[in-house]
Amino acid sequence: MPAGRQPRSLEARALGFLARREYSRVELRARLVPHAPDAETLEAVLDRLASKKLLSDQRFVESVVRRRAERFGTARIRHELRAHDLSAEQLEPALQALKASEFDRALEVWRKRFGEPPDSRESRARQMRFLAGRGFAPEVIRRVVGGLHHEADDISNA
Repeated sequence: MPAGRQPRSLEARALGFLARREYSRVELRARLVPHAPDAETLEAVLDRLASKKLLSDQRFVESVVRRRAERFGTARIRHELRAHDLSAEQLEPALQALKASEFDRALEVWRKRFGEPPDSRESRARQMRFLAGRGFAPEVIRRVVGGLHHEADDISNA
């Protein structure tokens, strides 16, 4: 730190993090622990930010869902969110919305990556593993890779 410069306050550090993106309370706490003089001070800063609505676990959930939904399935997003020690009440509405759109999202991911039905068992297995790795549900994967959407496309194009 340059001479004569005051160290940033804990709240200023927190605001700097929050200015860049949403953080969960657990994640922001972990970032601030090295700079906090004690646990009570840290919790007081987090409480103050939450009371001013600058720190919101609900906004964090919405942010993660918005960033990840285009590329990942519900299972993968749920796993990521659970790592932040969020309550089921906070997660459930977002996860239900993800489940409702899972087939469409999986189909779009599959189309971007593969674009055509598998021509062999190995190709089918590779496509299914890819979607499973992205966290899509097994029944959705079977529908996408199995070609049920191709029949719907043919009917709508007729």
